[in-house]
Amino acid sequence: MNDVSKRLADDEAALDALTSIPWQGRAILLVDLDAFFASVEQLDHPGWRGKPVIVGGNAGKRGVVSTCSYEARAYGVRSAMPSSTAARLCPNAIWTEGHYDRYREMSNKVMAILWDETPHVQQVSIDEAFMDVTPNEINREHPVLVARRIQRRVEELGVTCSVGVGATKAVAKLASDMDKPRGLTVVLPGSEESFFDPQPLRALSGIGPSAERVLKEHGINTLGELARADDASVITWLGKAGRVMLDRVRSIEDDPIEPDDDVKSVSNEVSFATDMTERSDIMAAICTMAAKTGRRLRRKGLKGHTLALKIRYDDRTVRSVQRPIGMPSDDEFLFESMLDEMLDELWSPGMSVRLVGVAVTGFGEKADDDGQLSLFDAQPEKDSLMGEKRRRGIMTASDMVKERFGESALRFGRELRLGGNTTGSSSKNPADYK
Repeated sequence: MNDVSKRLADDEAALDALTSIPWQGRAILLVDLDAFFASVEQLDHPGWRGKPVIVGGNAGKRGVVSTCSYEARAYGVRSAMPSSTAARLCPNAIWTEGHYDRYREMSNKVMAILWDETPHVQQVSIDEAFMDVTPNEINREHPVLVARRIQRRVEELGVTCSVGVGATKAVAKLASDMDKPRGLTVVLPGSEESFFDPQPLRALSGIGPSAERVLKEHGINTLGELARADDASVITWLGKAGRVMLDRVRSIEDDPIEPDDDVKSVSNEVSFATDMTERSDIMAAICTMAAKTGRRLRRKGLKGHTLALKIRYDDRTVRSVQRPIGMPSDDEFLFESMLDEMLDELWSPGMSVRLVGVAVTGFGEKADDDGQLSLFDAQPEKDSLMGEKRRRGIMTASDMVKERFGESALRFGRELRLGGNTTGSSSKNPADYK
């Protein structure tokens, strides 16, 4: 028996047969919540169950689909699709903007289930997490039984998940995508080669459009062909990334499962339904994104050394600029004074803006001279809106109100300037602030 899928979660006979085979070696699970945002909306709105639901921005305001229910996917709707396209494909869909506080609440409940099973959990997104459930002398339970129990416990919350089980992260990740929703796909140790062999290149985590194009230009079209390719050639074509891909497809990666404390960046961005042309309006939107980013930093207990501003113009081109903060900070009021100056490097009167984003990075860096601000990084007190102590008090109070009553419960005047001029689409931690 090699890999097993297609309703394994509901096939008790297949489960019994599979779990009678002792698991040898490492056991990794990838738990992936099915159509998560849409599933939560259907949970909270019983009348929407069984109907096509789309979470995303307004089709008439250049929005995009964040996610959609499987009923909507049957019409060809997909994540990241322009909302206008989705509306044409599925005219009877139920549309809703995202309710991220609610999604985070449900995600935390799911992650608590995973932590209850093992301390070796690595959450990689709001709806995905790796787990190491390798049998040992203390706990000899078969990994497939752990995976099935997790599925049942998650279903009790009102949502579902698909689980991939394998000896490596790459195997578990690909397996989790094989059978959705409520899929349970198992790749027994030793059967990885036959599992990978027919899969398309893009199925492997880490292979994007560029790498796929290069590999196909050299006659490599499947993961099996990649696994059998010459190491030196692949590394010549793809550099260090080629080594990583080869290790993954040959199942010799040994990345540990550990809490994802190594956060690279925290960010927020927003698209406008109508292009903004006035500096005051653009700056108000930037300050709103800075406030959201600061709040997320404080929730994670992070402070960063680098601030970035991104702008997308009406011609869809994107530019960004970064500045060192100096001492690590999560202070959105401090960010605002810096962002005001940074905006002048990216915008001048007459330019139309359709998106702004703010990011903070550099969480593992050290300040200069044993924690002292460098001369060029320092932000004078007169440049801030108020003293440090007063700012901290306002941020703490604001966080408490929003944590209890939601993001819209308390807004500063700058946030009100946006009015309804957003697409309803938003993004957290995009990767293009370089």
